[in-house]
Amino acid sequence: MKNKNRILRWKDRSLAVKVLCQVAMVAVILFSTNMLTYFQVNRTMQTLDSVYASNVDITELAESLEDVQTSMYSYLTVKTSDTLENYFRCEERYKRLSERLNDQITENPVKLLERNIRRMSETYLGETAETVQAKRGRNVEKYKDYYEECLKMYRYLNSYIADLNGQQFKNNSASYQTLRQAILFLEAVSSIMLILIMGVCTLMLYYMVKNVSAPLRGLAATAKLVGQANFNVKMPPTDAEDEVGVLTRAFNTMVSSLEEYVKLTKENMEKEQKMVERELLMETHLKEAQLRYLQSQINPHFLFNSLNAGAQLAMMEDAEKTSIFVERMAEFFRYNVKKGNEDATLGEEVEAVENYIYILNVRFAGDIHYTADVDESVLDYKTPSLILQPIVENAVNHGIRNIEREGTIHLEIRDAGEYVRISVKDNGKGISRERIAQIQKGEIHSRETPGDSTGIGMNNVISRLELYYKQKDLLTIESEGEDKGTEVVIRIPKHTGEEV
Repeated sequence: MKNKNRILRWKDRSLAVKVLCQVAMVAVILFSTNMLTYFQVNRTMQTLDSVYASNVDITELAESLEDVQTSMYSYLTVKTSDTLENYFRCEERYKRLSERLNDQITENPVKLLERNIRRMSETYLGETAETVQAKRGRNVEKYKDYYEECLKMYRYLNSYIADLNGQQFKNNSASYQTLRQAILFLEAVSSIMLILIMGVCTLMLYYMVKNVSAPLRGLAATAKLVGQANFNVKMPPTDAEDEVGVLTRAFNTMVSSLEEYVKLTKENMEKEQKMVERELLMETHLKEAQLRYLQSQINPHFLFNSLNAGAQLAMMEDAEKTSIFVERMAEFFRYNVKKGNEDATLGEEVEAVENYIYILNVRFAGDIHYTADVDESVLDYKTPSLILQPIVENAVNHGIRNIEREGTIHLEIRDAGEYVRISVKDNGKGISRERIAQIQKGEIHSRETPGDSTGIGMNNVISRLELYYKQKDLLTIESEGEDKGTEVVIRIPKHTGEEV
C-alpha cells in the first residue's frame, strides 16, 4: 500500500506533466541530433581552415623576405636613420616567420624543404647584417660584395619558397577534395537522420495527442447528448487521477443531478429577471423625477423684473406697444409653465427665444441685436423644453452685457446628417478654458448666476440633455479668448427624436 502511494502511475499524472514530458523528450532528441551535426560540421570546417593556413603562412614569409631585401637596398642607397629602422623592423619580422618553419630532419619532402629554407634564411639574414654594417662603416667595396651575395641568396630563397608554396598548394588541394567529399557525405547523413528523427517525433506526438484527446472526444460526445436533454448517458467509470479522470467523475455526478439543477436555475433566472425589471423601473422613475425637477427651476426674480418693465412701458407709451409686450410676456411664461412637464419641438424653442429677446429689448431699449438662420426642415424634431432660452440668456448676461461695442447674438440651426446642429454665438467678453471646463463638468450652478435670470443654468441644460438622450458630450462651448466671443454648440440626435 505504501509503495502504491509512493509510486505515481503514469495515467495518474496531470495532462500538463504528460505533455511537458513527451514534448521535452522530442525536444531533447532533436537538440542532440542538431548538436551532433553542428560539432561534426564545425570540426570539418576547422580542418578545412587549417589546410589553407600553411599557404597563407608561406605567402606571408615571401612578402616579408621581399620587405627585408627592399629595406636593405633603401638603406644602401639612402643612408638615413628611418631606412635603418625600417630594415631592422623587416629583419625581425622575417626572422620570426622563418623560425616557424620545420627544423627537424625528416623524410617528408615538404618538411625537408622548410628546413632548408630556414637554414638558408639564417645565412641570408647574417649576410644582410654584414652588408648593413659595412655600409655604416663606409666600406664601399665590402658592402658591395656583401650586397651581391645577399641578392643571390634572396633569389634562391624566393625560388625555394615558391617551390614550397606550390607543393603545399598541391597537397592542400588533395586534402580539400577529401574534406569536400566528407562534408557532402555528412550533409547526406545529417539529412537522412533528421528526416528519420522527425518521423519518429511526429509519431510520438501523434500518439501523445491521441492518448490525451481520445477521452476528451468521448466526453465532448457525451456532453452533446446531455445538451440535447438526454440525461441517461454517462462516461465509462475510470480510476485515473489526472484531469480527465477527475473531469469524468465530476461530469457523471453533474449529469445525475442536472435536471434538478436546470429547474432551480430557471427559477433563479425568473426571480433575477423580475428584480432587474424592478430596478429598471425604479431607475426610469428616478430619471423622470430628475428631469422634471431640473425643468421646474425658474427664478421668480425674472418674472417680477419683467412685469415691472411692462408697467413702466404702460406709463410711458401707448397701449398698443404695452399690449404687444404683455402678449409676448404671456406667451413666454405660458410656454415655461406648459412645457415644464412635457417635450418641445425645435420650432417652439426658437419661438420662445424670440419672445425672450423681445422682452429683453423692451427692458434694455433695443440693445440686444439678435439674428437667426434656421433650417425649417428640422423644426419638428423633439427636444427637452427650455434648452435654447437659457443658452441665449447666458450669452446676454455673461457675454454682451456691459461691453462697449455693439453686442450681437446669432442663432443657427442646421441639418448635420445624423443629428441637428444648433449654434448660439455672441461677440461678447469670451470665456477662459478653465471656466469652460468647470461649466461642462457641472461645477458652476445657477446660484452663481445673477438674480435677474430664469434660474436655469448651463449645468441644468447639460444634465437634461444627457438624461433625455442618454448620451454625453452633446453640448460643447468654444471661445478663442477674452473679448473674442463665445459659441455654444448642441448636437440633437435624430434617431432618438420623434417628429410631430
